This record gives sequence, C-alpha cells and structure tokens, in this order.
Amino acid sequence: MMRKIKDYLLLIKPSLSIMVVFSSVISYLLAPKVVEFDWTMILLLFTGGLLVTGSANAINQVVEKDTDARMKRTASRPVAAGRVSIEEAWGFAVITGLTGIFLLGYYFNWLSAGIATFSLFLYAFIYTPLKKINSIAVLIGAVPGALPCLIGWAAGDDKLSLGGWILFAFQFFWQFPHFWAIAWVAHRDYSSVGFKLLPADKGPTRFTAMQTIIYSLLLVPVTLLPYYTGMCSFEDVEGKVAIGLIVLANLFMIGRCVTLYKKMDVSSARKVMFGSYMYLPVVFFALLLSKG
Repeated sequence: MMRKIKDYLLLIKPSLSIMVVFSSVISYLLAPKVVEFDWTMILLLFTGGLLVTGSANAINQVVEKDTDARMKRTASRPVAAGRVSIEEAWGFAVITGLTGIFLLGYYFNWLSAGIATFSLFLYAFIYTPLKKINSIAVLIGAVPGALPCLIGWAAGDDKLSLGGWILFAFQFFWQFPHFWAIAWVAHRDYSSVGFKLLPADKGPTRFTAMQTIIYSLLLVPVTLLPYYTGMCSFEDVEGKVAIGLIVLANLFMIGRCVTLYKKMDVSSARKVMFGSYMYLPVVFFALLLSKG
C-alpha cells in the first residue's frame, strides 16, 4: 500500500511540481488586489496548482513510458517500470487534473482555471510529443512553463494585467538557460531516445552556450520592469535591498553562462542548471519584498 502511494506521488514529480506551483503562489501574492497573506487561500492555490501540474506530469509519464524505460535517469519511474499501469496513470491524471481545475475555478476564478487547463493541454499533448520531432519543443514548452505566473496573477487580480505578463516573461526567458543546461548534462540519455532539445543539431556546441548567455542577458531588463511599471517600489530600504539582490542574481546567472561558453563542459552546464534553481526564488522573493 505504501509503495503504491509513493508511486502515485512520483507520478506528480513532486520536486518539479512544487517549483512550478511556487511561482504561481508568488505571482498571486504580487497581484495588487492581494494585500495580506491569507494562508487558507495560499494553500488552496498551492493545492489546485499542484494537482493540475501533477496531472500534466502523469500524462507525460504515460506518453513517454517507452522512452523513460530506455533512459537510466528515468527507468525507475512508476509507469516505465511497470509498477503503475497505463490505465491507473490515466485515471490518476484525470482525477487530479479535474480536481485542481475545480479548486482554482471555485475558490478563485474561472480565468485562472481556464489558463491552468490550457497549460495542462499544451504541456501534455503538444510539448511532450514534440520533443522527438524538433528542438522548437523547448520554445513551446516554455509557454506552459511560464503560465503558472499568469495563473497565480489571475487568481489574485481577477484579470490578466501588465504585472502578470511581466512575471510570465520573466519565467519564460529563465527557462531557456535552465532547460538547455539540463539538456546539456543529460544529452547522451536524451539523444539515445531521439529527443531534440538543444538548439544545435550537433548537440552541446558554442552556439548553445551563447544562447544561454543571450537569454540570461534578456532577464536583466525583464526583472527590472516591475520597478519601472510601479508594480514594485525601490523608494524604501526593502526596495533598495531587493534591487540589489536582483542585480546580483542576474550577474551570477550571466557569469555561470559565460563560464559554460568558455569551458564547454558538463560540469559548467551543471553549474548553470543548479544556479538557475537558486536564481528563480531569489528574484521572486526580492520582488515580493519590494511589492508596491
């Protein structure tokens, strides 16, 4: 029984799902209509987002069952290893997806629920199969990867105003150096099953490394936009500290990508990957600290 529960949790991909839902919750708290921390609403948003994201991840594991079984890093996943049947996984995905969408629609608004539905569809049924066809899959996948920001913003503001789109742009651009670093590290595994995830057909190249630099540079103006649109303030001490953190985080991210370009090795790509994991919460918390 405990083994089955653990396998169902693995269908959700907890670490990935929590990171995705984190951005949704922070975006919700940044929305102008949200003026205080209501932990009940935060928990409901977190739960709804986790269920929808978990549903998409479960479908991903069904669709990629055969390729997961052939890769060392994914062979032990529940569906690939045969511990959870395809029918069970589909049933789990449908129940969690519908429940999550209902929670978002009922307790927040149907705009956020609609965006969540679109995100689930785009990730599970467009991005997932496209990974074997063309590297444009990374561009397509960056959309559902950034939509949690719009889900959270819509849940808090009841509309898709400028602030939500700024947060969407931030997470959208952030995904490219983050995901290309992952694809660089796991290139041997990915290429063995036909995944096309790097921008260059020849695999990890200087072109790929340069792309990570370009997108990390694009993050600089995007992360400062909240201050120029009035969404966040730099008039007080918290605002000045927040801007300092954002500038340092951007320099850190650019530096890691430049090192990858210079060294062209897996170790440097891994540093970009882990650096991006640290970068995201630092910038989000800095924005929250200086909310206008």
